[in-house]
Amino acid sequence: MELKLKIWRQKNNETKGRIVDYMISGVETDMSFLEMLDLLNNQLIESGKEPVAFDHDCREGICGSCSLHINGVAHGPEKSTTTCQLHMRKFKDGETIYIEPFRAKAFPVIKDLIVDRSSLDRIQQAGGYVSVNTSGNTQDGNSIPIPKNDADQAFNAAACIGCGACVAACKNASAMLFTSAKVSQYSLLPQGQVERASRAKNMLSQMDKEGFGSCTNTGACEAQCPKDISIDNIARLNREYIFSKK
Repeated sequence: MELKLKIWRQKNNETKGRIVDYMISGVETDMSFLEMLDLLNNQLIESGKEPVAFDHDCREGICGSCSLHINGVAHGPEKSTTTCQLHMRKFKDGETIYIEPFRAKAFPVIKDLIVDRSSLDRIQQAGGYVSVNTSGNTQDGNSIPIPKNDADQAFNAAACIGCGACVAACKNASAMLFTSAKVSQYSLLPQGQVERASRAKNMLSQMDKEGFGSCTNTGACEAQCPKDISIDNIARLNREYIFSKK
């Protein structure tokens, strides 16, 4: 399979970027999208050119590193799928593919397709944790009775991998879906009740400090989330914020 790639190249956050055209051949339908980029970089290195910088780690859809805008869609055309799990069978021979980094004020470009998503880490640090008494009398988590519906919702929220697709998909570059997932996974469980009064307030305050936008309920975040995180969590986050103001 032969493809025409239009890839964003940018030396760093201080320089202007541009779209550069590349032709690539020898692409197999069973390759993942990142393996296709590996093939392109091999061809660039062999021809003495600088390879395209892109972020990746687990390549199993778990770590959230492989954050790319593919043809204007976060993580590409396949629903509920990260870039690393996207296969080239989803594209046609001779197709033109646009590949860009996630765009948001809070995600400055490091190089080419790599952006700095540490702003999400700082939101997590602001309140995404639980206090645990380690005196030697700590209760086993499995011995605490929890309603199944609550446990299921907390588990679904905890599936968030922090990739930032919700931010990239949102016209306001809001991180509300990410923040609400992190708040929900704790607020629904007994272990998360200690910090409940301050968690939502602190995490939303940090989100604003990082330069993320506000939520206007367009639902684009849920539509492009590779882990199908529900916007019901945003409603829960708003309720938790009201609770924290009491």
